[in-house]
Amino acid sequence: MSAVGSAQNAPGQGGPAVLGAGTSGAAPRRRSLTSGRGGLWFVLPFMVVYAAFLLWPLVYGLGMSFFDTSLISSSQSFVGLDNYRQLLDDPQVWRTLGITLLFTVLSTVPLVLVALVMALLVHTGTRGQWFWRFAYFAPFLLPVSTVVLIWQWLFQGDFGLLNAVLGWFGIGKVGWTTDPDLALWSTILLTVWWTVGFNFLLYLSALQAIPATVYEAAALDGAGGWRRTLSITLPLLKVTTGLVVVLQVLASLKLFDQAYILFGGSGGPGGNAAPILQYVYDTGFVNYRLGYASAISYAFFLVIIVIALLQTRLTSRKES
Repeated sequence: MSAVGSAQNAPGQGGPAVLGAGTSGAAPRRRSLTSGRGGLWFVLPFMVVYAAFLLWPLVYGLGMSFFDTSLISSSQSFVGLDNYRQLLDDPQVWRTLGITLLFTVLSTVPLVLVALVMALLVHTGTRGQWFWRFAYFAPFLLPVSTVVLIWQWLFQGDFGLLNAVLGWFGIGKVGWTTDPDLALWSTILLTVWWTVGFNFLLYLSALQAIPATVYEAAALDGAGGWRRTLSITLPLLKVTTGLVVVLQVLASLKLFDQAYILFGGSGGPGGNAAPILQYVYDTGFVNYRLGYASAISYAFFLVIIVIALLQTRLTSRKES
C-alpha cells in the first residue's frame, strides 16, 4: 500500500490534514464578478446609456426652460421665470391641458372596465381561450401608425365600416374625424381598441393567481356565479385595479401620437383633439421656440407628478 493510502486509512491520523500539511496555505480567493466591484461592470453600460439619453436631456431641458432659445438661431438669452409666467397667461396651454385631462378621464374608465370584463369572460373557461387571448392582446402589439391607418379607413364618412353599420340601423353618416364634437371621442375609441389588451393581460394574470379552493368553498356554501364574482373576485382584484388605474392615467396623460397622426397634426376640427404635448411639439419644432416649449413640458411634468402622488395616496388609503 502506498504512503498516501496508509495515511488516509490509519485510524486517528486525520488523512486530509496529513495531505495538506505540506502546503504553504489556502489557495488565493478569486474575485467574483457578481459582487463588489465586479457587479459595477455589468451595470456600467446601462448607466452610461441611461445618463446620456435620459438624465442629461432632463437636466439640459430644464436649463433650457430658463432661456429664450430658438431652433433656427444660435443666440440665446437668459429670461429666468418669464417662460413660466407666460404659460400661465397662455389660453392655448390651458385649453390643450383641459383636452388632455378630459381624454384621460373618458378613456381610463372604459379601458379599466372593458379589460376587466374581457378577463372575466376568458377566465370562465370558454372554448378557444387561446384565440380570445390572442385576439384581445394582438392590437396592443401593433405600432401606432398601423393602428391609426386601420381606424382612418373605419372612420371614413362615405365608405367606412362604422358608418356602414350605422346605416343598417337607419342612422345617417357620422363625421368621426370632421365633427368637432366627435373628434375627441374618435381618438378615445381608437385608443381603447389599441391599448385595452395590456390591461386585460394584467387582470387575467391576477385572476389566475386566485386559488380555486376559495371558489370551491363558496360553491359549497351555496354561492352562485354572480355572488362569487361580487364577493370574491372583485374584492381580490382591488390591488390590480389600483395598479391598472395608475398606469392607465399616466399613459393617457401622455396622449400625442395617435391624435397627431389621426388628424394630420391639425388637432382635429376646431382643435378639439389637440393634447398639450402636441402644443409643446408645435411650439418647439414648428414655431422654433425651444425655451418656451421646454417650460410648458416641465410644467406639465409637474402636473403628472402631482396626479401620480394623489393616486398613490388614495390607493394606499383604500388598501389600509
